[in-house]
Amino acid sequence: MYLQKYQSKIVSAREAVKVVKSGDRVLLHANSCYPELLVNAMCDRYQELNDVEVAHLTIFQKPCYLKPEMQNHFRHNALFTSGHVRKAVNEGTADFTPVFLSEIPLIIERGILPIDVVFLHVSCPDAHGFCSYSVSNEVTKTAADHAKVVIAQINHKMPRVLGDNFIHVDKIDYIVECDPDLIEVPMVDPNSTEEEKKVYRKIGETIASLIRDGDTLQMGIGAIPDAVLTYLTEKNDLGIHTEMFSDGLIDLIDKGIITGDRKTLLPGKIVASFVIATKKTFDYIHNNPIVEFRTTKFVNDPYIIARNDNMVSINSAIQVDFTGQACSDSMGHKIYSGFGGQVDFIRGASRSRNGKPIIAMPSTAKNNTISKIVDTLTPGSGVTTSKADIHYVVTEYGIADLYGKTLRERVKQMISIAHPNFRDELEQKAREFKYLW
Repeated sequence: MYLQKYQSKIVSAREAVKVVKSGDRVLLHANSCYPELLVNAMCDRYQELNDVEVAHLTIFQKPCYLKPEMQNHFRHNALFTSGHVRKAVNEGTADFTPVFLSEIPLIIERGILPIDVVFLHVSCPDAHGFCSYSVSNEVTKTAADHAKVVIAQINHKMPRVLGDNFIHVDKIDYIVECDPDLIEVPMVDPNSTEEEKKVYRKIGETIASLIRDGDTLQMGIGAIPDAVLTYLTEKNDLGIHTEMFSDGLIDLIDKGIITGDRKTLLPGKIVASFVIATKKTFDYIHNNPIVEFRTTKFVNDPYIIARNDNMVSINSAIQVDFTGQACSDSMGHKIYSGFGGQVDFIRGASRSRNGKPIIAMPSTAKNNTISKIVDTLTPGSGVTTSKADIHYVVTEYGIADLYGKTLRERVKQMISIAHPNFRDELEQKAREFKYLW
């Protein structure tokens, strides 16, 4: 029985984090599994430590190690730049690593990003001693498999999510018992105006027109993917293969719209790596055999994605130029987010039989004063998705089908889905660039 070993590994958070030493790299469990108790205990030791790198994906709390007094003691490495670390990254007091989500596990495995210590926040062990990585697997399982030291917060409130999503107590070096509530993230933005909601609904309705019965979907984060879900109530036998999902998916499962029956890879399974959601979803996925979580090495691998026939990927962008280049991670030189899984799923869907990779966004920003369809990306902006990868771009004004099209054809289509206030200006630029004549 594992119980005796389990009991022997229980320590306080303060005792557990003593293993962290100067120069170490510490990777944190992300999203709603953020191990706050361990992070705070580590920060309490900051005067004893120097040059400790702290790496993770999205988090929903403001981390203590970014406080001004912590500089030189801790250095943050954003594998995806979420809101609480964005300012530090753009001020140069934290780092950002541009990398596809599918390849973060690979750079850990290959020793390019070696992990000294991993902080986990996992479920209680089952009868066989296995703890679930719960609502956030992504790169964490790979990090735990390769870290020198594994420290785990074990929480009775953590859902037990199935799949390749477990670690045995034997592989945990230190256990800290604690039972905080999971952080809930509702996907509806309370600050959206009625006009913005109207735009999202129109985009959602347009995207839904591209989705057929039996398609397998990947849904990104935000108002647009959520809006799409509300227009799928007349579809049948949809499947899910996605890096993440949120509350909106649950209603469609309950209504029998999402069944996975026609999936060509892992039929009947909802395949994902993490959820950003509320207790509604946490409760639904607990011990639910239709949900299978795996690392992004599997879920986001374009080859694996392409094994789903009729794969539809839906992602967004900050800007798309009128030739089809999409920037999704920065605003000029200012980093906003990261590569995430956008390119993984666009390439996977494009190689899927009858697949449809879609970039969707409102045509404007800041109360219609800025066009998101531009002649040239803002200087300093990175090209997240190349023009050769783009198939469909959707705004509230329609669909631009760019795949296999000439530059002239692309520019015409992109201008047609731009906001009317900017179409003349875009056309003038296109003539200056000799795309149109």
